Amino acid sequence: MGCTEREWLGWLPAAIGEHRWHPDAACVHIEIQQEDQTLGHLRITWRVGEPRVIALARIPRLLVDFAFEGLNEAQRYRFMRRFDLYMQRGGG
Repeated sequence: MGCTEREWLGWLPAAIGEHRWHPDAACVHIEIQQEDQTLGHLRITWRVGEPRVIALARIPRLLVDFAFEGLNEAQRYRFMRRFDLYMQRGGG
């Protein structure tokens, strides 16, 4: 992710949506639900990486890992599609 940890933490609640979650240091545990039923869990961990340098630009970098448990491919896709849309940042 091309962002600082502070930016990431600011965007995270909207990206997770209505699912129950709790933070734990550089990690967040999410209970993936549908119609008040728990389908599975997701653990997202991150660490600060070396910034990406392009000419004179320095872009912060966060290395993020997603670990799903108990969700099928369609359920993972549905969560990640929404998550990715909320995390997208454009420019130009």
